[in-house]
Amino acid sequence: MASNVKIPRATLKRLPLYYRFVSNLKTKGIDRVNSKAISEALQIDSATIRRDFSYFGELGKKGYGYNIDSLIEFFKAEISGSNDIKIAIVGVGNLGRALLTYNFSIHDEMTITEAFDVNQDVIGEQVGRVVVKDSKTLKQTLSKQDIDVVILTTPEHVAQSVTDELVESGIKGIMNFTPARVSTPNDVQVHHIDLGIELQSLLFFMRNYDESMK
Repeated sequence: MASNVKIPRATLKRLPLYYRFVSNLKTKGIDRVNSKAISEALQIDSATIRRDFSYFGELGKKGYGYNIDSLIEFFKAEISGSNDIKIAIVGVGNLGRALLTYNFSIHDEMTITEAFDVNQDVIGEQVGRVVVKDSKTLKQTLSKQDIDVVILTTPEHVAQSVTDELVESGIKGIMNFTPARVSTPNDVQVHHIDLGIELQSLLFFMRNYDESMK
């Protein structure tokens, strides 16, 4: 990443979208793409795409476009900084179980490898490819395993106390699916994912789009 340039947050949030798109092109045997094709597929203005890419230097050539293999390696490095990203999930309720079963990934090397819960009926159960561990072993396990990110899907009332444990364990990235707005030191990144707010935002944009068409 360009060290002397502050990359806008909006640009950083679009990187995984670009990565997923060019990865799909790779599976189809396509070896290059231009900003117009990316724009039409992702519904992002071509000028925005070129500006996003410009923050990271010369990724393409005028008249040629962007080499797919080069873009894939670039985005993989920028998004993860590693070829082996380990993720843990704390809270194996309905949402946690769904995420474990899906075991989503941005790229093939990014997977959920650990899961924790306090429910004795869940501890020891294999969900997807992961065996659920007792949350009492959270700090001990995380300190031994090289976990990069933790997904938090606990009940709201314990979200902060669990977050405190994660911070003590050295975790630097938390994706918080609980309604609680947890507090962390400045060097710990937290992304709050509120599905209710996201749905309300979607409905808002849908209604306003309909109004603008009248």
